[in-house]
Amino acid sequence: MIETERLILRPFRESDAADVLEYLHTPAVHCFACMKLDSLDEAKAEMKKRTEDELYLAIVLKESGKVIGEIFGHPEGTDPEDEVMDTFSPCWMLNLEYSGKGYAYEAAHAYFDYLFREKGIRRIYAYTEDYNIPSQRLCERLGMRREGLFMEFVSFINNPDGTPLYENTMQYAILKKEFL
Repeated sequence: MIETERLILRPFRESDAADVLEYLHTPAVHCFACMKLDSLDEAKAEMKKRTEDELYLAIVLKESGKVIGEIFGHPEGTDPEDEVMDTFSPCWMLNLEYSGKGYAYEAAHAYFDYLFREKGIRRIYAYTEDYNIPSQRLCERLGMRREGLFMEFVSFINNPDGTPLYENTMQYAILKKEFL
């Protein structure tokens, strides 16, 4: 569990299902389209899956206990046979009703601090679509630098005619020595 001034980052619980359904019923950006939930039963099943990963955390308002988002990701090595998992790519998502209040920054900053100090991560990188200006601003506020732009990098949804909608994706990154 990670605690900040206004938030608690903790593992998911089955009782979080209704709060998670609020923001995953209609994901705000295309990259989370595959996580879309249509019912409370689907959300409850998803909560059970999320308890299996210690780095998949709910973003919870300290004062009310409401889940307003999530932050997650997985470490990776620099080589497929590399046992040193020193690079990490997190994802964050916030209920749109709570955006613009600094919660995403507060959660991501605390999560980055935890990864660098407690998990020994050397490098963190994040992907964001070129139209997701709030996520780009968050990366920059966290001290991350833009490392590249991948043109028509990936498709998460289809166009109305059924063809893939390829999105331009930006990569941001920060090293432990830059963050601390």
